[in-house]
Amino acid sequence: MNSAALPNDTIVAPATPNGVGAIHLIRLSGPQAIALTAKYFKGSGPATSSAGQSARIKTSGGRFDLRKSKARRLYYGQLLDDNQQLLDEVVVSLYRAPASYTGEDTVEISCHGSPFISQAVVQLFIRAGARLAEPGEFSQRAFLNGKMDLSQTEAVADLIASQSAAAHRMALHQLKGGVSDAIGELRQKLIDFASLIELELDFAEEDVEFADRTELMQLVESIRTRIADLQKSFALGNAIKNGIATVIAGRPNAGKSTLLNALLQEERAIVSEVAGTTRDTIEEILNIEGVAFRLIDTAGIREASDKVEAIGVERTLAKVQESRILLYVYDVIATSPEQLAEDLNALYQEDTALLVVANKMDLNPYTSYDHYFGEEVPPSRWSVPYDNFVPIIAKKQANLDFLKERLYALGVGQDWQENDLILSNARHYAALQRADEDLEKVLSGMSVGVTSDFIAMDIRAALHHLGEIAGTVSTDDLLSNIFSKFCIGK
Repeated sequence: MNSAALPNDTIVAPATPNGVGAIHLIRLSGPQAIALTAKYFKGSGPATSSAGQSARIKTSGGRFDLRKSKARRLYYGQLLDDNQQLLDEVVVSLYRAPASYTGEDTVEISCHGSPFISQAVVQLFIRAGARLAEPGEFSQRAFLNGKMDLSQTEAVADLIASQSAAAHRMALHQLKGGVSDAIGELRQKLIDFASLIELELDFAEEDVEFADRTELMQLVESIRTRIADLQKSFALGNAIKNGIATVIAGRPNAGKSTLLNALLQEERAIVSEVAGTTRDTIEEILNIEGVAFRLIDTAGIREASDKVEAIGVERTLAKVQESRILLYVYDVIATSPEQLAEDLNALYQEDTALLVVANKMDLNPYTSYDHYFGEEVPPSRWSVPYDNFVPIIAKKQANLDFLKERLYALGVGQDWQENDLILSNARHYAALQRADEDLEKVLSGMSVGVTSDFIAMDIRAALHHLGEIAGTVSTDDLLSNIFSKFCIGK
C-alpha cells in the first residue's frame, strides 16, 4: 500500500511553459476546483451536449452556474478578478472525479498566452484558497488516486522529455503498462508460491511442506532469467531515452568536423586546413530512423602545442570514456597502420563500440580493410569486424548512408523492435537488482536446507523490491524524489 495520504486540498499551476504564445493553460485539481472557478467565471454557456445541440446550464435565478454544469464540456465566458473586473475571455474545460487525469475534480482554463494574464489567473486562485502545485503534483495525485501506477507516471515525464521517435515509442509503451505488466506477472508468480511458504509457517510444529522446493527453485531461476534480460535491455533503453553518445575522434585534419557537418547537413563546426582548429567539444543531435545520436566532435589527438589544446585533448579522452560508440576518423593519406593502431590502443574502452572511418578515399582509392587490419598488421586492442570499417569521402558526402546504417546497427541493434519491452529507468534497474539479490538468497538458502521462515523472509524482500517499480509498495521519500523531477503543472 502507498504510505502517502490522499490529499484533500486544491492545487493550481500553469500547464504551459513560460513565454508568449497564443494560449496558456491553467490547471486546478481538488475538491474546490470547480467551486473556485465558478466564483470568478461568468458565462452563459453554451455547453455542447452529447447530441451536439447547444444547452444552457442555469440556476434558479436564471444565471449560468459552472458548479451544476456537465463534465467533459467546454464553456466559453469571462474570468473576473476580485473586483469583478474583466481579467480575460477564457474557455473552461470541466472534469469531475473520478473521470479526470488526477482522479479529482479538475478544471482547465485556456486563457490568452500572455505571461501577465497567466500569472494573474494563478494568483487569483491562490488568494481564493488554492495552493500552488509542487512539481509533478498532478501526476502524483493521479498515482495516489489509482489512475496509473508509479512506472506509468514516470513514463509521463519520459514522454514529455522525449526527443526522438524511438524515445517517444518507448515512453508510450511504458505508459500503456508494458513494464508494469511484465513485473506484475513475475510478482504474481512469486506471490502464489510465497503464500504456500507462509502457510507452512502456520503449521511449523507439524513439519509439513506445501510448496514443492524443486518447483520453487525452477520458478526463482526463471524469474532471475527474466530479470537479467530486462537489466540487459537497460543500456539500450537508457541510450534511446537520452540519445546515443557518439564521439567523433581522430588526429588533427582527419576530417572530423567535415564529417560532422556532412552528417548534420549544415556548417556546424569550423573547418580549416590549420591543424588543431577544434579546441573544445561540439555536440549535436543526428536522427537516424527515429533514434537520436548525440554526435560529439572533439579536439584532434596529438601532442598538444599549447595549454588550451592540451585541455581539449584531455576532454576528448574523457568523452570517449563516456561514449556508447566511437567514430574513429583517419586520413588515408596521412595515417599509417602503425599510427592507427597506436591511436586505437590509446582510445580503447571495453564497453564502447567502434566504427573505423577511412576518410579522403578519393585521394587514395586503393585503401582497403586488409591494409590496416590484415594479418600482417600489428593488431590493436579493439576487435574491428569488416563491417565496422567504413570508407568515406566526407567532403563529398560519399558513403554516408552506409555509415548511418552501421551507426544504427551498433547503437540499437538489428533485432530491436519498437514493441520490445526495454528498461529505460535507472530506478527500475536498481529495484530489479535488489530483487535479484534477494532471489539469489532464496536459492542459496534452499541449497543448504534453511527453514521456511528464512525462505519466506527473502521472498518477502524480493516482492517488496519488485513492488517498488509499479508503486505497489512505496514511501513518502520515494514519491517525493520521483515527482520532484517533473515539471510544474504536470
